[in-house]
Amino acid sequence: MKLDVKTYEERMKKTLTAYEKDLETIRLGRATPVVLNKITVDYYGCPTQISQMAEVKAIDARTLTITPWDSTTLRSIEKAIHESDLGINPQNDGKTIRLAFPPMTGDTRKAKKKEVEAKGEEIKVAIRNVRRDANDKCKQMKKNSQMTEDEQKASEKQVQDLTDSYIKKVDAITSSKVKEIMEI
Repeated sequence: MKLDVKTYEERMKKTLTAYEKDLETIRLGRATPVVLNKITVDYYGCPTQISQMAEVKAIDARTLTITPWDSTTLRSIEKAIHESDLGINPQNDGKTIRLAFPPMTGDTRKAKKKEVEAKGEEIKVAIRNVRRDANDKCKQMKKNSQMTEDEQKASEKQVQDLTDSYIKKVDAITSSKVKEIMEI
Protein backbone atom coordinates (compact mmCIF):
# COMPACT_ATOMS: atom_id res chain seq x y z
CA MET A 1 0.00 0.00 0.00
CA LYS A 2 1.36 3.42 -0.93
CA LEU A 3 0.88 6.78 0.66
CA ASP A 4 -1.84 8.97 -0.87
CA VAL A 5 0.42 11.83 -2.00
CA LYS A 6 -2.49 13.73 -3.59
CA THR A 7 -3.75 14.78 -0.15
CA TYR A 8 -0.42 16.35 0.73
CA GLU A 9 -0.07 17.92 -2.71
CA GLU A 10 -3.47 19.56 -2.24
CA ARG A 11 -2.35 20.99 1.11
CA MET A 12 0.81 22.39 -0.50
CA LYS A 13 -1.24 23.87 -3.34
CA LYS A 14 -3.60 25.58 -0.86
CA THR A 15 -0.61 27.00 1.01
CA LEU A 16 0.84 28.38 -2.22
CA THR A 17 -2.51 29.90 -3.23
CA ALA A 18 -2.85 31.60 0.16
CA TYR A 19 0.66 33.01 -0.27
CA GLU A 20 -0.18 34.44 -3.69
CA LYS A 21 -3.34 36.07 -2.32
CA ASP A 22 -1.40 37.48 0.61
CA LEU A 23 1.17 39.02 -1.73
CA GLU A 24 -1.59 40.74 -3.69
CA THR A 25 -2.51 42.75 -0.60
CA ILE A 26 0.98 44.21 -0.14
CA ARG A 27 0.84 47.89 -0.93
CA LEU A 28 3.11 48.98 -3.72
CA GLY A 29 3.37 52.41 -5.30
CA ARG A 30 0.20 51.90 -7.37
CA ALA A 31 -3.37 52.18 -6.21
CA THR A 32 -5.21 48.88 -6.48
CA PRO A 33 -8.42 47.86 -4.66
CA VAL A 34 -6.88 44.51 -3.71
CA VAL A 35 -4.79 46.17 -0.96
CA LEU A 36 -8.01 46.67 1.02
CA ASN A 37 -8.85 42.95 1.09
CA LYS A 38 -7.14 42.39 4.45
CA ILE A 39 -9.03 45.23 6.12
CA THR A 40 -12.32 44.37 7.79
CA VAL A 41 -14.88 46.77 9.21
CA ASP A 42 -17.28 46.08 12.07
CA TYR A 43 -20.59 46.21 10.21
CA TYR A 44 -23.48 45.66 12.61
CA GLY A 45 -21.34 43.35 14.74
CA CYS A 46 -19.98 41.35 11.84
CA PRO A 47 -16.44 41.81 10.44
CA THR A 48 -16.93 42.67 6.75
CA GLN A 49 -14.49 43.42 3.95
CA ILE A 50 -14.64 46.95 2.60
CA SER A 51 -15.29 45.67 -0.93
CA GLN A 52 -18.50 44.02 0.31
CA MET A 53 -19.92 47.22 1.76
CA ALA A 54 -18.67 49.90 -0.62
CA GLU A 55 -17.68 50.63 -4.17
CA VAL A 56 -13.89 50.76 -4.43
CA LYS A 57 -12.39 52.36 -7.54
CA ALA A 58 -8.92 53.28 -8.69
CA ILE A 59 -9.46 56.70 -10.24
CA ASP A 60 -5.83 57.04 -11.27
CA ALA A 61 -2.51 55.27 -10.68
CA ARG A 62 -2.12 56.67 -7.16
CA THR A 63 -5.68 57.24 -5.86
CA LEU A 64 -8.47 54.96 -4.63
CA THR A 65 -11.98 56.10 -3.78
CA ILE A 66 -14.28 54.24 -1.43
CA THR A 67 -17.99 55.07 -1.67
CA PRO A 68 -20.02 53.12 0.92
CA TRP A 69 -23.50 51.97 -0.01
CA ASP A 70 -24.62 52.85 3.52
CA SER A 71 -23.34 56.36 4.35
CA THR A 72 -23.50 55.63 8.09
CA THR A 73 -20.53 53.27 7.70
CA LEU A 74 -18.20 55.99 6.38
CA ARG A 75 -16.65 56.67 9.79
CA SER A 76 -16.15 52.99 10.62
CA ILE A 77 -14.45 52.37 7.25
CA GLU A 78 -12.19 55.36 7.84
CA LYS A 79 -11.35 54.09 11.33
CA ALA A 80 -10.55 50.60 10.04
CA ILE A 81 -8.18 52.03 7.44
CA HIS A 82 -6.46 54.16 10.10
CA GLU A 83 -5.99 51.12 12.35
CA SER A 84 -4.69 48.90 9.55
CA ASP A 85 -1.05 48.49 8.54
CA LEU A 86 -1.76 50.15 5.19
CA GLY A 87 0.12 53.30 6.15
CA ILE A 88 -2.16 55.74 4.32
CA ASN A 89 -4.30 58.48 5.83
CA PRO A 90 -7.83 58.39 4.42
CA GLN A 91 -9.42 61.68 3.41
CA ASN A 92 -13.14 61.78 4.14
CA ASP A 93 -15.32 64.34 2.33
CA GLY A 94 -18.61 63.19 3.87
CA LYS A 95 -19.62 60.86 1.02
CA THR A 96 -16.41 59.30 -0.20
CA ILE A 97 -13.07 58.30 1.26
CA ARG A 98 -9.98 59.00 -0.82
CA LEU A 99 -6.73 57.12 -0.39
CA ALA A 100 -3.71 58.77 -1.99
CA PHE A 101 -0.81 56.36 -2.40
CA PRO A 102 2.57 58.08 -2.11
CA PRO A 103 5.38 56.98 -4.42
CA MET A 104 7.68 54.39 -2.91
CA THR A 105 11.01 55.56 -1.54
CA GLY A 106 14.17 53.50 -1.37
CA ASP A 107 13.55 52.70 2.29
CA THR A 108 9.98 51.55 1.72
CA ARG A 109 11.15 49.37 -1.19
CA LYS A 110 13.70 47.70 1.07
CA ALA A 111 11.09 47.21 3.80
CA LYS A 112 8.58 45.70 1.34
CA LYS A 113 11.30 43.46 -0.11
CA LYS A 114 12.12 42.16 3.39
CA GLU A 115 8.42 41.66 4.11
CA VAL A 116 7.93 39.61 0.92
CA GLU A 117 11.05 37.54 1.57
CA ALA A 118 9.97 36.86 5.18
CA LYS A 119 6.52 35.74 4.01
CA GLY A 120 8.22 33.49 1.45
CA GLU A 121 10.25 31.83 4.19
CA GLU A 122 7.10 31.31 6.28
CA ILE A 123 5.41 29.58 3.35
CA LYS A 124 8.45 27.36 2.77
CA VAL A 125 8.26 26.32 6.42
CA ALA A 126 4.55 25.55 6.01
CA ILE A 127 5.30 23.39 2.95
CA ARG A 128 8.06 21.58 4.82
CA ASN A 129 5.60 20.94 7.66
CA VAL A 130 3.29 19.23 5.16
CA ARG A 131 6.28 17.11 4.06
CA ARG A 132 6.99 16.22 7.69
CA ASP A 133 3.35 15.16 8.18
CA ALA A 134 3.54 12.95 5.08
CA ASN A 135 6.81 11.37 6.23
CA ASP A 136 5.36 10.77 9.70
CA LYS A 137 2.38 9.05 8.06
CA CYS A 138 4.78 6.87 6.04
CA LYS A 139 6.67 5.87 9.18
CA GLN A 140 3.40 5.09 10.96
CA MET A 141 2.20 2.96 8.05
CA LYS A 142 5.55 1.10 8.00
CA LYS A 143 5.34 0.55 11.76
CA ASN A 144 1.79 -0.82 11.40
CA SER A 145 2.97 -3.13 8.58
CA GLN A 146 0.75 -1.35 6.05
CA MET A 147 3.72 -0.64 3.82
CA THR A 148 7.10 -2.21 3.17
CA GLU A 149 10.38 -0.39 3.67
CA ASP A 150 10.80 -0.02 -0.11
CA GLU A 151 7.31 1.50 -0.39
CA GLN A 152 8.14 3.84 2.49
CA LYS A 153 11.34 5.02 0.79
CA ALA A 154 9.53 5.46 -2.54
CA SER A 155 6.72 7.44 -0.89
CA GLU A 156 9.16 9.64 1.02
CA LYS A 157 11.08 10.33 -2.21
CA GLN A 158 7.84 11.21 -4.00
CA VAL A 159 6.90 13.61 -1.19
CA GLN A 160 10.40 15.13 -1.24
CA ASP A 161 10.19 15.70 -5.00
CA LEU A 162 6.79 17.33 -4.53
CA THR A 163 8.18 19.52 -1.74
CA ASP A 164 11.13 20.58 -3.89
CA SER A 165 8.82 21.59 -6.75
CA TYR A 166 6.63 23.70 -4.44
CA ILE A 167 9.67 25.34 -2.83
CA LYS A 168 10.85 26.30 -6.34
CA LYS A 169 7.40 27.78 -7.05
CA VAL A 170 7.56 29.83 -3.84
CA ASP A 171 11.04 31.07 -4.78
CA ALA A 172 9.82 32.05 -8.26
CA ILE A 173 6.78 33.91 -6.91
CA THR A 174 8.89 35.65 -4.27
CA SER A 175 11.58 36.75 -6.72
CA SER A 176 8.92 37.97 -9.15
CA LYS A 177 7.27 40.09 -6.44
CA VAL A 178 10.64 41.43 -5.25
CA LYS A 179 11.51 42.36 -8.85
CA GLU A 180 8.15 44.15 -9.16
CA ILE A 181 8.82 46.07 -5.94
CA MET A 182 12.28 47.16 -7.02
CA GLU A 183 11.08 48.33 -10.45
CA ILE A 184 8.28 50.59 -9.26
